[in-house]
Amino acid sequence: MLDIDHAAQFEPDNQRQLRLPMAAGGAVRGQCERCPASDVAFCAAHVDEALADIARRVRLEAKTTLFEECARSDAIWSLASGAVLLSKLLPDGRRQVLGIALPGDFLGLSMETAHTFTATALTPVTVCRFERVRFSDLLNRAPQLMRRVFVIFSKELALAQDHMLLLGRRSAEEKVASFLLTLRARRAPLQGLSARVDLPMTRQDIGDYLGLTLETVSRTMTKLAQRKIIAIIPDGVRILDEERLCSVACL
Repeated sequence: MLDIDHAAQFEPDNQRQLRLPMAAGGAVRGQCERCPASDVAFCAAHVDEALADIARRVRLEAKTTLFEECARSDAIWSLASGAVLLSKLLPDGRRQVLGIALPGDFLGLSMETAHTFTATALTPVTVCRFERVRFSDLLNRAPQLMRRVFVIFSKELALAQDHMLLLGRRSAEEKVASFLLTLRARRAPLQGLSARVDLPMTRQDIGDYLGLTLETVSRTMTKLAQRKIIAIIPDGVRILDEERLCSVACL
C-alpha cells in the first residue's frame, strides 16, 4: 500500500522504480512542521518553500522496495519514520546487508546514475522523495545546502568504516554487542537514550549485516541473555548491563 496525502498510486515502470504523482507543495510544508525527524533530517538545515515544493511525501507499507540495485537513480529519499534495509547481492547470489536506514537518513545521495544497492522497507515508513534533477538544481541555487550534504556524506563514510571494522577481526559476541550499542546510539537523537533496542529486522538480516549465520546470531543473543547482559523481548532486546555489554563489544 502506498499513500501520498491519502491520494497516491503505486505504479512501477519498466525499471521497477516508483512513479508517483506530485503532492502539493503546501501540503508537504504543513507536514514538515509535524515531521518526527525534523530535528535530524536534511530538511532541518533548510526548511523553506523551495525545498518543500520539490518534495513528495510518501507512505509505504513494510516489505515495499523503494528502489533496486542497478535500477536508474532518478530520486533521493529522506526517511521521516520507520526503518529501511539496505542490501546488495554478491556475484554468487548471496546477500550482504549494508546497513539499516533510520529516520533522518538520506538514501540515494550519490554521483552514480544507477543505484548500487536495494532499499526495502522493514516497517511501514514515511519518506520524502526528491527528483534528482530538481534537487540538484536547488543545490545550485542554494549553495548553503551543500554543507548539509557534506555532513551526510561524512556520516555515511563513518558508518561504512564502522561496518568494515565489524566485518573484520571481531568475534561473534563482539559483533552482536557492538551492533546493539550502535543501533541504540543511532536512535538516541530521536527517542532519547533508552535501555530498549528495537530490532525491526530478522536475525537473518542481522547475520547478513555482521557476516554471521542466523544460527550464530541466535546463539550469541541467547548467551548474552543467559549472562544477564541483555533481555530478549518482543521485537527487540533490553540492555540490562550496559557496562558489560560495552566490555563485550570492546568499546
